[in-house]
Amino acid sequence: MRSMNKQLRIVFMGTPDFAVASLDILVENGFNIVGVITAPDKPAGRGLQMQESAVKKYAVSKGLTVLQPEKLKNPEFIAQLAALKADLQVVVAFRMLPEMVWNMPPEGTINVHASLLPNYRGAAPINWAIINGETTSGVTTFKLQHEIDTGDILLSDKVAIREDETAGELHDELMHTGARLLLKTVQAIAAGNAQETPQATIAAEDIKHAPKIFKETCQINWQEPLDKIYNLVRGLSPYPAAWTTLQGKSIKIYKAHKEPGKPSIAPGEFDTDQKTYVRMAAPDGYLYLDEVQLEGKKRMDTEAFLRGYRF
Repeated sequence: MRSMNKQLRIVFMGTPDFAVASLDILVENGFNIVGVITAPDKPAGRGLQMQESAVKKYAVSKGLTVLQPEKLKNPEFIAQLAALKADLQVVVAFRMLPEMVWNMPPEGTINVHASLLPNYRGAAPINWAIINGETTSGVTTFKLQHEIDTGDILLSDKVAIREDETAGELHDELMHTGARLLLKTVQAIAAGNAQETPQATIAAEDIKHAPKIFKETCQINWQEPLDKIYNLVRGLSPYPAAWTTLQGKSIKIYKAHKEPGKPSIAPGEFDTDQKTYVRMAAPDGYLYLDEVQLEGKKRMDTEAFLRGYRF
């Protein structure tokens, strides 16, 4: 297969850590990566130092050609991309592509998506799977088409979600599962035996979606059932994190555990022993706050928080 791997000219597009595992597995298996497209460097941190994307850092370390267009329709970028003469483009955790980009290579453009399509199309599939209390997730490789996340499916792989798993933990698992699935997919394309399945043939009646998450999505409603609140905390940890107010101050909750039962206080109220626990009431139990961040403070476990906070 390695000689065939060398023949297929691949352009890879991605930005965050999630994409690095996929790029790495292609490089390590001898595929010919003729270019890497990633986000422009951005100022970040207190000193506003220019930060390179995780994908750029990896690509530079491997001596790969890197392009960082501000706009994907820029004629100069389109000319640079065409000059790479890619047979196939691979997209993992990148932005939406215009048709002139995704339609350029003869083998098309494939995407790795962190859900079992057609469910959880959209920007935040990992978060929404946990928020909705799913017990399985997975990854899908598919061909890009006009509508987002609707192209023909190539391969998919299931992953179980643990009852206490956070979005961060599932992200790391799917990152590696997705890389392995991408390798299988690209090997099949290189060998000329990839099978495509239109999503319409497997579309469920009630397709679940994964829209972008906003601050209001993250606010806890203490009138909701305990399980739903617990799933929201898991599904938003570590980023952007579920939040509520405690004595008029905003507090993010990164880790929590639940205790079903009939609380002795009203939903949304809290009690504490001032030393080891803070718990907040839902209609059908308590949510114990295990790791928190009060506005203006650092993230810390509850005992450390209680040492420095007076109710």
